[in-house]
Amino acid sequence: MGRILGPRRLDDGRSGRRRGCPAPKGRLMPHSSAITAATASGSPSGAHRSPTGAMLHAEWTKFRTTPGMIWLLLIAIAATVTVSVLAISTADCPQRDCGVSATLTGVRVGQAVIAIVAVLVIGDEYRTGMIRTTLVAMPRRTGMLAAKVAVVSAVLTVASATAVLGSFVAGLHLLPGRDLPALSLTEGEVIRAFGGSILYLTMIGLLGVGVTVVLRSPAAAIGSVLGLLYVFPIVAAAVPDQDWERRLQQIGPMDAGLAIQRTGDLTDLPVQPWHGLGVVALWAVAALLTAAVLLHRRDA
Repeated sequence: MGRILGPRRLDDGRSGRRRGCPAPKGRLMPHSSAITAATASGSPSGAHRSPTGAMLHAEWTKFRTTPGMIWLLLIAIAATVTVSVLAISTADCPQRDCGVSATLTGVRVGQAVIAIVAVLVIGDEYRTGMIRTTLVAMPRRTGMLAAKVAVVSAVLTVASATAVLGSFVAGLHLLPGRDLPALSLTEGEVIRAFGGSILYLTMIGLLGVGVTVVLRSPAAAIGSVLGLLYVFPIVAAAVPDQDWERRLQQIGPMDAGLAIQRTGDLTDLPVQPWHGLGVVALWAVAALLTAAVLLHRRDA
């Protein structure tokens, strides 16, 4: 009878790996591959790219490959225009600035989606742990944050301009039929209201980025930013003292920032239009500076 042979090792004698079985390959997540491709110095496209250019390219690649981001931007635009159309259709006031305020009503809703987009830009990295890979590939932490801010600013400015322009076009067609004051870009106040609304939405997005880096949690960041936008005015309105109500309206990001949309009598405003937009800028700058300090001092 033949002898039964024992089990034999099928290896190449060198690495201990079974012959014919390829080495396992690691699975790269979309953000990881984007960072690697953008920062690899040996790649043809990145060979002549400056460090700043490489970081900007990496952040743009991560933004456009994040699932659902483009859809959220489209939702922000659609929500802004839709709410503005509804406001125009139901508006009934004789004031001079009623047409402008009705046309820009959608900004109050669109800002929520804009804030969520900004939070998810970096919040998704904290949620999945990819922020560690980002910081390994781009060890200049403040540079990484600056590149992210630059990309978010550019994208949100385009999205905000599209939303505000869509609301303006809706106002041009619908306001005359409602016997409301027509819009005219020859008036400086109208230009200020629409241009300022674009800046306002962009700065709300930057506020979202800063808060997310500080809290390192997308859920907590979304709740905090939306609370600042919508709960702050409720608290101000609930204060029985009118002086304190006015003070809170002067520092609240939404109450102060949306003063930029007023085109009528400005004497009764808690804060003047450009000053109000400056308040929002201070909120965004404070959040980003705090984020930069914490990002530099603590672990990811």
